[in-house]
Amino acid sequence: MLVDFWHWITQLGNSKIVALLIFFPLFMGIVLYVFTNKERSRRLESYKYMPFQDDDEPEVKHDKGNVK
Repeated sequence: MLVDFWHWITQLGNSKIVALLIFFPLFMGIVLYVFTNKERSRRLESYKYMPFQDDDEPEVKHDKGNVK
């Protein structure tokens, strides 16, 4: 029985259907997880302005010989 199922899955036409049935619900679950929580969606919206924000602290350069 398992061998018959394996042969059915490995046929090109059937494997596309199985992949669709596995990956589409997975994709929809990820999308719902990311966008349904209001706090998470607010945080994701704030990320779009990240390239335009200035750094608060200047970058500190260290000499390679003095790093401990």
